[in-house]
Amino acid sequence: MLGRSTLSRSGSFRPENIGQNALAMIGNLCFTFFVVGVLIFTIIAATYEPEDPLFHPSTKITSFLTSNSNATFKSDDTVVRTGEDFMASNQTAFSNFINVTDVDTLSTDNVNAHGAAATALDSCEGPLDCRDPELFHMLMKRVIEEFKDIHFYRFGKPVPGSNESTCDMGWRFRPKEGKTAALYKDYRRFVIARSENCTLSLVGIGDYHSGVNARKRKKNQKPGFEKTPRKQEAGQPLLPVVGETVNDTLPVVESENSFSRGRYLLYNGGGDRCKSMNHYLWSFLCALGEAQYLNRTLVMDLSICLNWMYSSSNQDEEAKDFRFYFDFEHLREAASVLDHSQFWDDWGKWHKKDRLSLHLVEDVRVTPMKLTTVKDALIMRKFGSVEPDNYWYRVCEGETESVIQRPWHLIWKSRRLMDIVSAIAAKLNWDYDAVHIERGEKARNKELWPNLAADTSPDALISTLANKLEEGRHVYIATNEPDTSFFNPLKDKYTTHFLDEYKDLWDEKSEWYSETKALNKGVPVEFDGYMRISVDTEVFLRGKKQVETFNDLTNDCKDGVNTCTAAAS
Repeated sequence: MLGRSTLSRSGSFRPENIGQNALAMIGNLCFTFFVVGVLIFTIIAATYEPEDPLFHPSTKITSFLTSNSNATFKSDDTVVRTGEDFMASNQTAFSNFINVTDVDTLSTDNVNAHGAAATALDSCEGPLDCRDPELFHMLMKRVIEEFKDIHFYRFGKPVPGSNESTCDMGWRFRPKEGKTAALYKDYRRFVIARSENCTLSLVGIGDYHSGVNARKRKKNQKPGFEKTPRKQEAGQPLLPVVGETVNDTLPVVESENSFSRGRYLLYNGGGDRCKSMNHYLWSFLCALGEAQYLNRTLVMDLSICLNWMYSSSNQDEEAKDFRFYFDFEHLREAASVLDHSQFWDDWGKWHKKDRLSLHLVEDVRVTPMKLTTVKDALIMRKFGSVEPDNYWYRVCEGETESVIQRPWHLIWKSRRLMDIVSAIAAKLNWDYDAVHIERGEKARNKELWPNLAADTSPDALISTLANKLEEGRHVYIATNEPDTSFFNPLKDKYTTHFLDEYKDLWDEKSEWYSETKALNKGVPVEFDGYMRISVDTEVFLRGKKQVETFNDLTNDCKDGVNTCTAAAS
């Protein structure tokens, strides 16, 4: 009786309450699962770091640019990919090169036009006539026969060289196995002998860029020889031409009226300064993309800060010129940009007189879409001091990411640096293989890269490369190993080359030195760490065969233990 009465007083076990209790229990379980799921998602979101978008292969760049990922970066000293890296190499356009048979046909046409082909000059007296058609044909034919690993697309008319027995001639070319969408220009000095009966013969061809008188095309000079160029397809971007004279002077506003009618966008402050070069470029392209979206001129600061990882002092270095690293001439011609110093000078002179107004934006959450109706002459985005919310690229995140397209095609690498790359490849006759060997800090860190040091030792390299490179080949080694004598054992199998063998291309007597010094107001410019990485990488990429550290020499992952799957995806 007592037990039964106690049980009957427990309302929760009454038959009429069993269904209600079951529903409450199921609800509690569902809520618990929901809370645990939210907690797991929060932890993943807080710790996840997406891959650095700038170092995807070109086949992935399009999908990346239309993705919704956060634009954050890992610290990386790798060279930045720029617009020309993502340009598809149109092999149809490059197929229209000049053959020896084309020159022979040209010579035959010349015979038919003049009745006979002169094998000797009319007179042996006086200086050599570099304009003579027969001499032109002879030089073209010898150049095509001499440089078998490149294709020629245009020859300029020869011009007088340094004395009466020399002529300078230039041409546009591309390596036969070239992978990048670019053309190159070379100009060389030819030493020519005349026999007693005035017959011409070629004595020698100078080194890369030795024919300085043929560097610039003279006014009123007749064009040389070029196959009928194919019409450029609609929307097809122009190709970089490495080796042409660079004209990257600052743009100047023509008049007060022109300045006052303009509309401008300026980014001010922020935490992007002195960050890595890939961070800088990602933010700069956001600003440039917004300016194009708003149909405004971007006011840009050409003075940039070089991050410590690229400097010899291991400290951030200010007052580096944008033009040291990127092709400002191409940017200036393809987009509307203005140097900020020039802009503020003109603004100070005319903004009050012409009643030019400024629209200040201090919140990155104000999207470009909300600024389309702004009529003020200047929109200034002012960024705060709290990182990472003050990074420029924040403007292009969120809903803006699907609207603002970063104009990659506007940013090319410095043609002065690329000319050094071309010079090194030319010294190797564009016929070499290349190996990238990364050591340095990674080789010393056994926890993250346990096998790298052993896999890149001389003995291991000889064993691995034996199955990848033909013995006796010229091999360019791109490496961060400071002591290149470390690789001396490889000389028994290959003719090895390193960046520092070519110091004459940036020393005090070089074109690069004199031109960058002029850009820098007479102050010599250091060939800094970023420039070295850039040139080293680009020479590597032009090798006929390319052997990578983390793909071919070691099974270690580029970013450390257990990161291979993430890096490959």
